[in-house]
Amino acid sequence: MGPLLSDITVNGEVIPAATIAAEAQMHSAPKGKPGIAWRAAGRALAIRALLLQEARRRGLVAEPVTEADRAETEEEALVRQLLDEAVAPAAPGDDAVRAAYDADPAKFRAPTLYEAAHILFPVRPGDAAALEAAREKAEAVLADLARAPREFDRLARELSACPSRDAGGRLGQIATGDTVPEFEAVLDRLAEGEIAAEPITTRYGLHIIRLDARAEGAVLPFEAAAPRIGAMLAKAEWARAARAFVESLAEAAEVTGIDLKAA
Repeated sequence: MGPLLSDITVNGEVIPAATIAAEAQMHSAPKGKPGIAWRAAGRALAIRALLLQEARRRGLVAEPVTEADRAETEEEALVRQLLDEAVAPAAPGDDAVRAAYDADPAKFRAPTLYEAAHILFPVRPGDAAALEAAREKAEAVLADLARAPREFDRLARELSACPSRDAGGRLGQIATGDTVPEFEAVLDRLAEGEIAAEPITTRYGLHIIRLDARAEGAVLPFEAAAPRIGAMLAKAEWARAARAFVESLAEAAEVTGIDLKAA
């Protein structure tokens, strides 16, 4: 673990190893390979430092946005404002939208419906100690479920922090977009009746997830799918432009302790 415990510096700004270790708790990695999570955390923190430095160099003043379920921090606001200013890709044309649909119409479907259940172990974002404690509890429960999967209902009622515990963890019928992406990704890869082999991390904490049923949506006609495809292409183009912007900052920066070019 030697090299993984070193500090990172970004244009002279030091990111302590302890900060990286805490951030690493929020990144997944195969068991026995903590270096993957550490490097992901190091890159994330180094890129964040680069963006904040550039925002301040440009003289941006944080204007946090408050939404119903969360309030932006000043640093989050600075990053958002910088990207709004620096990243402005062209909107996708009609031909690009049509080509994306014709390439694979089956990708564009009505929302998938799921019936699922979960057991939630709540963790506040950034609380590494609580996350580790929750992971130990969740893995112990998964071991119990591996021996007796029918105990899911009882364990959900006893242990889950979600109101769905009163229904044995059952969430009722949910559709594409009703849950956070990490949760939905698990529902998409599970077989009906299967319990996910590992606890899943979201902004709410750790979840043990069971998929009870899934009904895939029908393929949409082009006219119905076009707005969604346009938004998808615009998002992808924005991501490419943002990545290029970050790469340009990294190229001009003095960074030690992590290789941003490999990211």
